[in-house]
Amino acid sequence: MSVGIEIDDDGLARITLRRGEAGNAIDLDMARGLLDAARICAREAVRAVLLTGEGKSFCVGGDLREFSRLSGEALEKHLTAVTDALHDALRTFAAGDAPVVAAVQGAVAGAGIGLAAAADVTLAADNASFTAAYTGIGYSPDAGVSWFLPRLIGHKRALDLLLTNRRIPAEEAADIGLVSRVVAHDRLAAEAERTAETLRGGPTAAFGATRRLVAAGLTADLGPHLDREARALAAAAASEEGREGVAAFLGKRAPDFTRVPPSS
Repeated sequence: MSVGIEIDDDGLARITLRRGEAGNAIDLDMARGLLDAARICAREAVRAVLLTGEGKSFCVGGDLREFSRLSGEALEKHLTAVTDALHDALRTFAAGDAPVVAAVQGAVAGAGIGLAAAADVTLAADNASFTAAYTGIGYSPDAGVSWFLPRLIGHKRALDLLLTNRRIPAEEAADIGLVSRVVAHDRLAAEAERTAETLRGGPTAAFGATRRLVAAGLTADLGPHLDREARALAAAAASEEGREGVAAFLGKRAPDFTRVPPSS
């Protein structure tokens, strides 16, 4: 299988891209594997997701060798199948409550940037580099790259990366907001695991509400968004998570959100 998924008893889903010998290039099998993994996470109501890639690179984008074997209508049909599955996977992850942590290393290109950008927390190894790559081969973006980049790094910077295809190092990616932070490459796995474990123990429903508020706030007018915040806060305060959080604060103890089912 080109995508592996393991869910531990505490609700942390570890999803691994397993085409390391091919730079974890996304072929149809991997796109469908990501969609299957996303659906499993939704069905199992996981508390957090950790996305990693085997080998030297996180993901170099689409599998051009696979694409080059086709042409004309067959190629269009094939690419539509790949992007349909990949995009449905992104939608499914975004619709859930569980926060997604991505740990990226080596080359991150094309749809790999989309996967990294879609995560809620993206940790980049100090040896990571990022290249849009699409227009360099006469393609246009997929995997939400043209949606995420302007929102994360701004319109002008997004066009700079998408049109020039210049390669940027991890530190610059962090400076412009493409990734959350940079860690030493030999500490990436441990730091990503620690971050995912911390989120796994958090208030999953509140995380979900927060993710949706931040996403909606990018395009909402202030007035309606303030109303949306008020409704979400009232619901959170009345929930089991909210009651546990306040009781823990007043009792001067650490909250135990894991006792509250993620779907509650």
